[in-house]
Amino acid sequence: MSRIAYVNGRYLPLASASINIEDRGFQFSDGVYEVCEVRAGQLIDERRHMARLEYSLSELRIAMPMAPASLSIVLHEVARRNRVRWGIVYLQITRGVSHRDHAFPPAGTAPTVVVTARNLDAAAADRMATEGVAVISVPENRWERVDIKSVSLLPNVLAKQAAREQGAREAWFIDKQGYVTEGSSSNAWIVTRNGTVVTRQFDHGILRGITRTVVLDIIAAEGLKVDVRAFTLEEAHAAREAFITSASQIVLPVVKINGRAVGDGTPGPVAMALRRDFHNHAETS
Repeated sequence: MSRIAYVNGRYLPLASASINIEDRGFQFSDGVYEVCEVRAGQLIDERRHMARLEYSLSELRIAMPMAPASLSIVLHEVARRNRVRWGIVYLQITRGVSHRDHAFPPAGTAPTVVVTARNLDAAAADRMATEGVAVISVPENRWERVDIKSVSLLPNVLAKQAAREQGAREAWFIDKQGYVTEGSSSNAWIVTRNGTVVTRQFDHGILRGITRTVVLDIIAAEGLKVDVRAFTLEEAHAAREAFITSASQIVLPVVKINGRAVGDGTPGPVAMALRRDFHNHAETS
């Protein structure tokens, strides 16, 4: 079955779907995106994703292209047409098409809306979680507003590629003060020797991950100790556990950082419990 994409009001075969070469997403990375998990054919935490989308659009002064309820229908329809049972729906909205000029296009320029969906290998993801993943560290070199989920991701691309070239799954950005900000496509967490779960506070230096938000809810519900603050790479090396969170990976235990084992070098019980319990707390559309 050929994959189907939604582009500006039309459902099209992926192979023939296209946008104008003067779209500002292509010319300037002038747009935002969201990635929503699909589980058993249902969207996970759609409400939170839509709220973050509206925040990102507002910060960049891009108009919401349609009512949230209408956009929800499109997301579900793209997932349905692609027969996605376990996977992701990807949404991208740009400032639209206009002749190339750094300043905003004329008022009334319609935003571009693209939605795609695809299945992921659930069994492979579970195997990865039971084995754990490795991360490396890279210097923080992104712009100061990564709280906006923009499509300007070149530093993230280079960081991810550096990780893959070193046999790792993810790269953690380290700021000038030596603190971990987040991963190239995930939020970063550790569990200290005394069992406290630590993740960086939300600020302009990290994305407010939807999975991160749900995990914090689980931690509160289960009475675990939590410290929402920045942590250093040295703290991560000394931690009992580490893990990453994202919509497409849920919770993945980290067993190695820069070639050094975390804890005993195997997935820790806190990370595995959070992964197991995640969908008991996430919202299903």
